[in-house]
Amino acid sequence: MSEQRRGELLPTTRVPAPVPDGDPGRVARVSVIIPCYNYGRFLPESVGSVFAQSGIDPEVIVVDDCSTDDTRQVLARLGRDEHRLVVVHNETNHGPCVAFNDGLAVATGEFIVRLDADDLLTPGSLARAVRLFDHFPQVGLVYGHPVHFHGPVPQTSRSEVTGWTVWSGADWIAHRCRLGVNCVTTPEAVVRASVYQEIGPWDSRMRYACDMEIWMRAAAVSDVGHVDGTDQALHREHPASVSVTDAAGRRTDLIERRTAFEVLFEGPGGKLPDAARLHDDARRALAVEALESACHAYDRRLTDREPVEWYVEFALETYPQARRLPQWRGLQRRQRVGARLAPLVPGFAASVVRRRLRNDARYRTWTRHGV
Repeated sequence: MSEQRRGELLPTTRVPAPVPDGDPGRVARVSVIIPCYNYGRFLPESVGSVFAQSGIDPEVIVVDDCSTDDTRQVLARLGRDEHRLVVVHNETNHGPCVAFNDGLAVATGEFIVRLDADDLLTPGSLARAVRLFDHFPQVGLVYGHPVHFHGPVPQTSRSEVTGWTVWSGADWIAHRCRLGVNCVTTPEAVVRASVYQEIGPWDSRMRYACDMEIWMRAAAVSDVGHVDGTDQALHREHPASVSVTDAAGRRTDLIERRTAFEVLFEGPGGKLPDAARLHDDARRALAVEALESACHAYDRRLTDREPVEWYVEFALETYPQARRLPQWRGLQRRQRVGARLAPLVPGFAASVVRRRLRNDARYRTWTRHGV
């Protein structure tokens, strides 16, 4: 594992623009799997964004996960105009992760993409990813920047590649363990089919964090590449989409991310150098996040709405040494002062600013570098 500098993820290779051209005679087959449950209204745009891709041979597999809306009728109309569309109808609802696996079972592409039915690919994104794959055979996962949008689909996106970044898969996982969070939204990620053959399908123990887990499992057996400077996918935000903005959603998110790391280290991640330490880093990061959420509840007078006791229990259950963390001591100080007075304490108010600045810095790093 290469040396890290102050927690920074260092690339093994960085290729500046102009990146090498691809083989003009090569047309790679890319299978795009679209799990769909009651999102028939979005399918024409999502499916259309795949068939509009240039430079590759797209295979679109839509898994109708026992939808009760007009999904079946929409697919019938799309299928009349496009013979390359493959449809899988589930007679019972399997959930998004298992529905993806249903599509994976019939995919024939050299590369695999999961595209949620309400998301889209940007023009040329798959060819850009394939070019990186072709120049780095050891890379098993390629991703880029996703544009999150509300309302109408953006009509423009960045298409000029400013470079390629390649990380050791082990280093990339170590960085995820230090931070404890996902950095790949989903539609911008492309995985070699051979990697899926090695690591297996998505794990059904999670409903939402199975994407985070599969990226890490892929990184456990291959390197990771990033297409720099371009927008690789469009991720739609709308009221019906999965959200973790409320307290219940954040609890589910923390639990599922903990499960994602457990699945990783039960599988190929357990063979990584320092696997036990990496798993401990991940548990610590999740405990810190839970305790910071509890502190934030005091700093914002939200203790009547935030599950402070649950955050504490989660931290202790996840990382038994949680009482030694600075965040634990900070929470104890806030509890002694009380929820009414905590926001008035200068040190506590300053921590709100520090958290915001840190989160802003992490967001800028993710926007520029994908990690």
